[in-house]
Amino acid sequence: MSDTPAVVETIFNINGTVVLEDQAVLPVLDHAFLYGDGVFETVVAHKQAIFRFDEHLDRLDRSLRAIALDLPIPRDTLARWIQDTVDACDAETAYVKWIVTRGSNGTPLMDPAGCVPNVVILARPYISNASNDRATRGLTLLTAATRRPSSVVLDARIKGLNYLNLILAKLEAQAGGADDALLLDTHGHVCEAPGYNIFAVHGQRLITPSNDILEGITRDVVIELAPEHALDVTVGTVDRYHLYNADEVFLCSTAGGVIAVTTIDGRTIGAGQPGPITGALNAAYWELVRTDPPIKAGDDGHGRTQP
Repeated sequence: MSDTPAVVETIFNINGTVVLEDQAVLPVLDHAFLYGDGVFETVVAHKQAIFRFDEHLDRLDRSLRAIALDLPIPRDTLARWIQDTVDACDAETAYVKWIVTRGSNGTPLMDPAGCVPNVVILARPYISNASNDRATRGLTLLTAATRRPSSVVLDARIKGLNYLNLILAKLEAQAGGADDALLLDTHGHVCEAPGYNIFAVHGQRLITPSNDILEGITRDVVIELAPEHALDVTVGTVDRYHLYNADEVFLCSTAGGVIAVTTIDGRTIGAGQPGPITGALNAAYWELVRTDPPIKAGDDGHGRTQP
């Protein structure tokens, strides 16, 4: 028997049909490909139970409404397709993404009239934005010259497919020798990092930005967990000064959980290593992922499958 571990393939679902990657096909003229026109959600599933499933579906609804895109199927059908894909993946902990594209109207033009939307779902064994090694030692961030667009240009609460701004910031940070980028708004206030929300720890107080950010589900979980750890939370304007002088700084994301930041712009944060509050919140987050009442498509919200 070979010692090489079996490779678990990514499972795709294209408009309700579960397929392997080489069978996952979309029209090249789909506006998602041509213009980044569509929305998506990313979740974690443990033992086939999707963490905060309803919250992610609700945010998808808000993003769809904001870009005037109608879900081409009923919400409960989408939930069932997602669950079918997670079940087919059969990973103990899975990384799951679903995408609703504007679709194609048969032309390469920008006009969305007549486009027929597509639904793409994928599930694979869990992956993180940061490697285990980087998460263990804490991330280094570099403030990017690339700014987060103002919400008067494109509202950051829309989880849309055009992430070029975030990719450019990440490239800039990596070229400067950092793990990832710190993004500011057009006024110089802290927003987030690519794919993450950000928190600073000052004593028993957490502060996190309110402006020009994606309102992350993991961010909501951290805020929910804070009182259990005797932590107060302030949501408002955050500047780099608040980060440079923090006891701890951490990022949070579905793809990673709660991850320490130990250096920003060459400045050591706190003791220069992941701190106790970051560690406690990360442990509490993953315990919640594993133990929250499992909600699957068809559940009544309390882990009981409806007839």
